[in-house]
Amino acid sequence: MHVSPGKIHDVNVLDRLQIEPAAFYVMDRAYLDYHRLRRFTTTGAFFVTRAKRNLRCAVREKRLVDRTTGLRSDHTIVLKGIKTSTLYPEPLRRVAFYDAEHKRRLVFLTNNFALPALTIAGLYKCRWQIELFFKWIKQHLRIKAFFGTSENAVKTQIWIAISVYVLVAIVKKELRVERSLYEILQVLSLTLFEKTPLLQALQAEIDASEQDTDRNQLTLFDL
Repeated sequence: MHVSPGKIHDVNVLDRLQIEPAAFYVMDRAYLDYHRLRRFTTTGAFFVTRAKRNLRCAVREKRLVDRTTGLRSDHTIVLKGIKTSTLYPEPLRRVAFYDAEHKRRLVFLTNNFALPALTIAGLYKCRWQIELFFKWIKQHLRIKAFFGTSENAVKTQIWIAISVYVLVAIVKKELRVERSLYEILQVLSLTLFEKTPLLQALQAEIDASEQDTDRNQLTLFDL
């Protein structure tokens, strides 16, 4: 995680990445910079991103797709823009997919030519988990209201929020708790100063909740 001032464009974070060969990097259109994307290719890593509507390119190869899966096309292209063709001279793969749920057409760019086209679309879909991650933090960890306005105060609160999320997620996974992250967070906030094993605290809270539900619930056939 990197915290930066609001005036700095998101694409600049690509300059800070330590790119790992054979790894996949999935990003939205805000990070579409061909000069920076070429660094992934020269390093031996792969990227999946959204193409912009004004993309100028020439199709070099067309591959058949199963349109019943939502795929619309799978092409090998080269950039034709005066600047973009210089910044990224290597071939790219363009995959078009129709999202029936949201009724929209998505076009992806990648430098990986080995994976099936549907897998490329699936990789980008996984990126939505990042959006859900930040949405959860904003809703449940009150990241919108800051206790201080200095750079150090803001960064500290953001790092604390991220750490709390990760710790709660670890608890949920390690203890195999069925409750949601929010419910676990609520239990922990109530038992913060108790010397009780985590699993015991969570189990006790679950048992109490189930007992309360049974006690307050009227049974139709006992009326």
